[in-house]
Amino acid sequence: MIEPGLYHVLFISSALFFIGTYGFLTRRNLITMLMSLELILNSVNLNFVAFNKWLWPGKLDGLFFALFVIAIAAAEAAVAIAIIINLYRTHQSIDVEKTEEMKN
Repeated sequence: MIEPGLYHVLFISSALFFIGTYGFLTRRNLITMLMSLELILNSVNLNFVAFNKWLWPGKLDGLFFALFVIAIAAAEAAVAIAIIINLYRTHQSIDVEKTEEMKN
């Protein structure tokens, strides 16, 4: 049986996930899309920590997975920001619709 405290954490995690998904699918600015992707990854981290605490309280597997996801997200954010800066320097815009010029 799921403990009552886990319901609250799962609700917050699912809210973060769906807010991030909505932001990623509806926004056209690359910065807001990156922020939405970070929200999705943070909701996954919250799930890892919550399920680790309530299902296997003596183990740290969920925490290590969360740290791994944080490290990957930091590297992803650094590469994405470098790409966004380069795109802004060349095209003077970070709008997704205007990135079609990069194909040529």
